[in-house]
Formats: sequence, C-alpha cells, structure tokens
Amino acid sequence: MRLLGILFLGFLFSCGTNQTEVDDISPLSVTPAPHQLTYQKMEFVGFIHFTVNTFTNKEWGYGDEKPAIFNPSELNTEQWVLAAKAGGMKELILTAKHHDGFCLWPSKYTEHSVKNSPYKDGKGDIVREFVDACRKHGLKVGLYLSPWDRNHKDYGTPEYITYYRNQLKELLAEYGEINEIWFDGANGGDGYYGGANEERRIDRKTYYDWPTTFKLVKDLQPNISIFSDAGPDIRWVGNEHGYAGETFWSPIHTDSLVIGGSKPSYLNTGDPNGNKWIIGQCDVSIRPGWFYHPKEDSLVKSPEKLLEIYDRSVGRNGVLLLNLPPDRRGLIHENDVASLKDFKTLVDRLFAMNLAIGKVRASNTRLKHDKFDPNNILDDDPESYWATDDDVIESSLIVELNEAVDFERIVIQEPIRFGQRVSAFKVHVEKNGQWELVYEGTTIGYKRILEIEPNNSNRIKLTILDALGPPAISNFEIY
Repeated sequence: MRLLGILFLGFLFSCGTNQTEVDDISPLSVTPAPHQLTYQKMEFVGFIHFTVNTFTNKEWGYGDEKPAIFNPSELNTEQWVLAAKAGGMKELILTAKHHDGFCLWPSKYTEHSVKNSPYKDGKGDIVREFVDACRKHGLKVGLYLSPWDRNHKDYGTPEYITYYRNQLKELLAEYGEINEIWFDGANGGDGYYGGANEERRIDRKTYYDWPTTFKLVKDLQPNISIFSDAGPDIRWVGNEHGYAGETFWSPIHTDSLVIGGSKPSYLNTGDPNGNKWIIGQCDVSIRPGWFYHPKEDSLVKSPEKLLEIYDRSVGRNGVLLLNLPPDRRGLIHENDVASLKDFKTLVDRLFAMNLAIGKVRASNTRLKHDKFDPNNILDDDPESYWATDDDVIESSLIVELNEAVDFERIVIQEPIRFGQRVSAFKVHVEKNGQWELVYEGTTIGYKRILEIEPNNSNRIKLTILDALGPPAISNFEIY
C-alpha cells in the first residue's frame, strides 16, 4: 500500500505544472464586450438601400419627392433575405429613412412615408416585412435612420431632435429585437425642409446630443450594437471601398471622434493606445452607387472583386458590410444576386480545406503549461490559444506539416477577448533548407488573411516581432 502511495505521488510530481489549473493570460486594458465579440464573428453583413431615390434615379434625395412615386411592382423582402443568405451574410440592415426623409414604415410622426404611397394602397409597412423575412430565414436585423432629414421642416432646431427620437422609439420598440442601429455621418446642407428650400448647417458636436440618444437606444434595446463614426460599438473605417487599413486596430481614442467629422485616416487605422474597443465596419456597395440605377446593371462587382474586398476587410480585422440595392420592382437585380452567390462559392472553395495539419514548436510557451501549448493554434477550437510568458514579446512558432503542400493563403487569429496585441510580425516558409520571407505585417486582431505567392513547403514560421503585451495566437490555417 505504501509503495502504491509513493508511486502515486511520483506520478503527480512528474506531471508538473501541466496538471495544475492556471489562469488565462491577463487581458489588456481595452477589450471587446461580449456582444462585440459575437458581432465580429458574423464577419459579413449586408445593407439594403431602398427609398424614393430608387424611383428618381438619385443617390441623395432632396426631400421634395412626392410619396406617390414610391411604387415597387413586385417588392419581396424574402427575395432580399434569401439573396443575402446565399451570399453568406449573417445580418441585413435596411435604410428605414435616408436623407430624403421618406419613411419605409407608417410613422405616426410624419406624412412623408409609405402610408401615403401607392404601395399596398398605403397599407404597407416595409420595415415590418423586412424584419419578418430576416427572422424567418435566420438573419439578424439592422436598421438605418438618417440623422439628417432634408424633408422635415424642423431640421436644425431642437424640435427636430424630439421628432428624430420619437422615430427611433417607433423602430426600436415596435419591431422586436434589432441587432444593429446605423447612424450616418452626413449631416446638414441644402434641402427642401418643408418647402423652405434652403441650406441648414448644424454643429455636429452638439446638435444631436448623441449621448442622450445612445442612452435611449440602449434603454430600448439593451443588446443592440450602435454604428457611427464614433461608435460606441462599431465604427466606420473612413472609406466606402470596403478596405480596412493595412494596419488596423480595434481600439481607438473616442475623445477625438465626432460623428460626421472624424478624420478618415485615423478611423482607417485605429490606435494601439485607444481607450475604447470599437469594431471596424467596412462598407461598400456591390454597384458604383448605393441606390439602384439601371445604367449600373453592367457594373456590378465581380465575384473576384468581392473576394479582394473580403480579404481587405474581414482579412484585416474588420467586418464587411456589402450593399445590395433593390431595383424599381422591389427586387435585388439578377446580376447582383448571381455575383454574390458566385462570390460565396469562390470563398467556400478557397477555404474548404485547411492544410495546416501537423505539429507546432514555439520559442517560448507560457509557464510551459498545456493550456498554452503551441499546438492549440491547429486544434480548430477558437477558445484555445498559445501565449508566451509575461516577459517575452519577440517569439516564434514553427508549424511542421505532415507533408509538403501547395498554399497561397494564410489565416492567423488572436484571442481578442484578451485584447489586440500583435503590432509587427513576419512569416517565413522553408525552401531547400532555408527560411524565405513571404510576408511582413503589423496588426492581426480577430482575423488576418495573408495573400502570398504560391508556395510548396512543409514548414512555416510565424515570428512575432512586437506586441502590446505577451503575444497570444488562437488559430493558424493555410489554404
């Protein structure tokens, strides 16, 4: 019996720290909230731009459009949703009201809405149809309510803010759970303004009293994500090309952000010393314009162009927001549907088989503990990760594949629940016994997709050159 006890104690001793429970790596001071983590994992969401502009062939309505012109002949919100879902989108955002002020729901606060259009003899509610179709087919729901209103007579006065918040209450209290609300940065200028036909300028910093509006939104929808130049949950990336910066941080300093007045280059890079985590959303339209124009039927972005945008948005730590504008029938045009579907096929084929099968060696492993084992980066578990000791920044991982394979894309992910850390890295591939540099980059974040020249090898080395703290990697894939 005594011998058995001694053997058991010896077994425990031999296991060392790897059998002792240890804490996760310490998070940085700025990390994403749980709802932001969930949002980022969607990766690809959609926009629906549809209003009187669709029938006037304009991008921005002036506000003097008559509701009578809004008359889609075959409107089918399920067709929108099914097209988006077939393209891989996880959420759709509808322009409930654009700058022209025309409302796609029968708002009780204005006559400038679908209730005075020929659509369903004024009995239609496109917002209702939209949210129902999204939920029926498993897509999250988002809504856009333009802060600027070129139709409303009170725009530029305090009375308009009351009107605007009343409309927010309608949308956020009467249509069930809304996952995202989208606030535009275009504010003030010339407009119809109830017949005044004049220019009205506002102070973007103070006019809308955004803190009060944001509180109203969160009170009505506690789990909602708010988009604007300044977040607080999701931010614009400073362009409408769908491209995040080559260096792209989710943290950013919010005290330098103004809705409609933030510096695009700053939004496009973020800030490693930022005080708030705000997800970067990369918006772009599948066509040159945001609303449908017949002359653009031949100018729909190709699947290959959409893949390039995907690589530069999702593949640079952002979320891709792609616009699909319904035509005058009230349908997503066949050309748009086909290109989006083919894009999804292209993505599925490219990322169908992860070739990173093998083992990993690290220059340093935190506490030499299994919890931080370098092989965690190949285990298909997004929660597991490799990390270094607190005093180790520069470090490397060598992925040794079971056999040499052909590949031209590498995917790297950080466990961003602990913050975004890596600020400089290199990737080498072994060829003829020598390490050859194939990529040199800065940030990684939630996901980094590296496009490299075609290679054939069985050894790949990731070197972390600099980071905001001990680096951590959760996933490494090759295709």
